[in-house]
Amino acid sequence: MTMNDGVVKAKQSLGTRIAARTGGTLVRVVLILVGLFWLMPTLGLLVSSLRDSTDINASGWWKVFTAPSQLTVENYSRLLDNDIITNSLLSTIAITVPATLFVVVIGSLAGYAFAWMEFPGRDWWFLVVVGLLVVPVQVALVPVSKLFGQIGIFETTFGVVVFHVAFGLPFAIFLLRNFFAEIPRELLEAARLDGAGEIRLFTRVVMPLGGPAIASLGIFQFLWVWNDMLVALVFADSKNPPITVALQQQVRQFGNNVDVLAPGAFVSMIIPLAVFFAFQRQFVSGVMAGAVK
Repeated sequence: MTMNDGVVKAKQSLGTRIAARTGGTLVRVVLILVGLFWLMPTLGLLVSSLRDSTDINASGWWKVFTAPSQLTVENYSRLLDNDIITNSLLSTIAITVPATLFVVVIGSLAGYAFAWMEFPGRDWWFLVVVGLLVVPVQVALVPVSKLFGQIGIFETTFGVVVFHVAFGLPFAIFLLRNFFAEIPRELLEAARLDGAGEIRLFTRVVMPLGGPAIASLGIFQFLWVWNDMLVALVFADSKNPPITVALQQQVRQFGNNVDVLAPGAFVSMIIPLAVFFAFQRQFVSGVMAGAVK
């Protein structure tokens, strides 16, 4: 440390001085390179989905930059004519959308109840919810399979949705309860003084303020269910499986069926990406809100 005109200055390290001189330029360059490297497999999959199977087997996807005439949309035409893939996409949507909506709605109501409503054993029940977070999915596969078989929902879309909702709710309740608990009590008390009941308080005050956290939860749940393969392999209908299982079956049955696998894999990946970017602002707001508070 040095003394200059009564001001004490801490001695900067070598790394700090280098970072100060280079500014943010070096950091931006490194982040751009990392981002490009991270997106390379996605770019390769996109290019492969636009090439003929003969070209895919003959050379790498990067060859398209020297021979752009290889690009074609024939693969996507074949994909739309493939009943297995199209039905699996519809099956995935039929599972993912209700599983996401139920988790968001039920998790929001339960999170509000645990945060702001008084009922017997509230803290103990919340501890039970937190404890359920550590229960792995693999532990429940066999007993839940037997239960679903007994009640007749094994290998059905409804059974897969129920399983995803059951295992998605503990995290949803934990996340939203902690976020809702940060809402100023004075704001809720003022709404109650104006005559707002619990339902109106939840819909008019808590829901708008908790929008970022709810959007973040919806993105997480959508991605988890859409990309799931383990639960789909066990509980989904084998004749009409979700897209992850359908692509895996295509690989096993038709090892050289790349002209269908590549566009199918890209479509199954681009849909959750589109959902993420559509709610990106709310997602970042939810993450930053927790950090600021």
